Amino acid sequence: MLNLSNLGKPAGRKAKRRLGKGEGSGLGKQSGRGHKGKKSRAGGNVPPGFEGGQMPINRRLPKRGFKNPFRKHFRILNLSRLAELEESQFDIQKLEMMGLVPTKGQKGKYPIKVLASLNEEFTKTVHIKAHAFSKRAIELIEANGGKAEVV
Repeated sequence: MLNLSNLGKPAGRKAKRRLGKGEGSGLGKQSGRGHKGKKSRAGGNVPPGFEGGQMPINRRLPKRGFKNPFRKHFRILNLSRLAELEESQFDIQKLEMMGLVPTKGQKGKYPIKVLASLNEEFTKTVHIKAHAFSKRAIELIEANGGKAEVV
């Protein structure tokens, strides 16, 4: 029978280590920090990437190129993909539902741009709503009596 005089600690609970509470605890004296040095002191540790004073690898290696933080990203759609389809009216929701542009992850947030290659032949009449169009795509769409509408 359980009563206050014979209660034990709850099953599955592990007591935290009591550092520096005497040699009998197993973690007295230096409290598991070893002898002297920066890592034995309170608040003392080396920063990430520190290589003991040696020139760090991120400073030894040459830096190349440039990443423009203001670059505009787009989800690309080629006119040749639309030529294969029977539909003639396209808007952003329809393009996403048909799986013609990515919808998941970071790319799913980008605006849609319709492109056409220089030697591409496009003979279909379509009405497309998208965020951006290349000059060549607009030429090909309008040459066939279609409409390229910027949303």
